[in-house]
Amino acid sequence: MEQPRRIDVISDAICPWCWIGKRQMERALAMLDQPFTIHWRPYQLNPDMPVEGVERAAYRAAKFGSVERGRELDANVAEAGRAVGLEFRHDRMLRTPNTIAAHRLIRWAGTKQNEMVEALFQAYFHDGQDIGDHATLTAIAATLELDATEFLASSEGDAEVRAEDAQFRRIGINGVPSFALDGQVMFSGAYPAEHMARIFGRRAA
Repeated sequence: MEQPRRIDVISDAICPWCWIGKRQMERALAMLDQPFTIHWRPYQLNPDMPVEGVERAAYRAAKFGSVERGRELDANVAEAGRAVGLEFRHDRMLRTPNTIAAHRLIRWAGTKQNEMVEALFQAYFHDGQDIGDHATLTAIAATLELDATEFLASSEGDAEVRAEDAQFRRIGINGVPSFALDGQVMFSGAYPAEHMARIFGRRAA
């Protein structure tokens, strides 16, 4: 039986292109007749974000120069999302959260990592939930039949998540999603599925 190849996805739970990239990756893997295991790895787009997060409109205006420019970029994301069957509801997104707790939750989810990532993307980008809030994260975990109450109340996984994030920055990763195949970073970006399939389908030397 063929051994599965490993894909590591370096991602942030508030990166819209990471949700789009996830969908493109899923389409790519469906084109290939070989097994893969998927592992989600932490990267913070906003490593200095206050733990309580910030009001999104003000944050976007400060980052991109104006509210109007932020809306233009949101519209571009929404269009790209529709192309792969995703609905982004930027009108519901009121806060930009700190994502350390979300990354801890993904790591803790173990074999349900992929489902957890999808649930977080859905909660933030479609439902407008604050995925930096522990009560919100506990409720999201419960939809996957996981009780994260005690875990989120602890600091378990915090140091590991921060260390991984720092490691990726040290090796030069400065954008997500980034995809590694069998331990080698191959590309960054939400490329079309056909492009991803060509890369993931390459045989190991």
